[in-house]
Amino acid sequence: MKKKTYEELIKESPVTYDMYANMEDDGRRYEISDGVLELMSPAPTPTHQSVVNELQYKFNVSCRNDYIIYSSPIDVILSATEVRQPDLIMIHRSRMEIIGGKGINGAPDLVVEISSKHSRRRDKVQKRIVYAKYDVPEYWIVDLSNFTLEQYVLDGERYELIDVYAEDDKISSKAASCASFSMGEIVRNLPIQPDKIN
Repeated sequence: MKKKTYEELIKESPVTYDMYANMEDDGRRYEISDGVLELMSPAPTPTHQSVVNELQYKFNVSCRNDYIIYSSPIDVILSATEVRQPDLIMIHRSRMEIIGGKGINGAPDLVVEISSKHSRRRDKVQKRIVYAKYDVPEYWIVDLSNFTLEQYVLDGERYELIDVYAEDDKISSKAASCASFSMGEIVRNLPIQPDKIN
């Protein structure tokens, strides 16, 4: 069976994970949002990647005995027509059965998105609705414009904003009680400090 290109696939509706998994590899990254194939924004910035790396390092130091930690790109298959690639996810070791050969089959325990001016609306509105719909217990948004961390916890079918962490506020998480760091620590460990970036 001939693999379809992005241009061919966007004309089909709904796009399913199987169609997406069998499309021609063009080197770009995609997500499926309610059956619509979406091209992700340009490659992440060095600051974005450095923050992801620092968070993953912090989680590995304090949480790896209890959780499996992945960073993007990895497919989180929430349904046949909803596939996301969060920046960082954590899955409790008691739920390792959701880790499949092609991706994560279901909701991680924690999803983290690193938000910039290009992705802010998608992260704070669209993805927040999607992750709540598919029962992700906790969702963090790290805002690169001010280096804050917004912590959302699932309350029924919607997220409640529990806290906003900045500078040296110690992050406290129900989903990942092992997490022990502050945004200040993350920023201080960046290879290039934010005020030095053009």
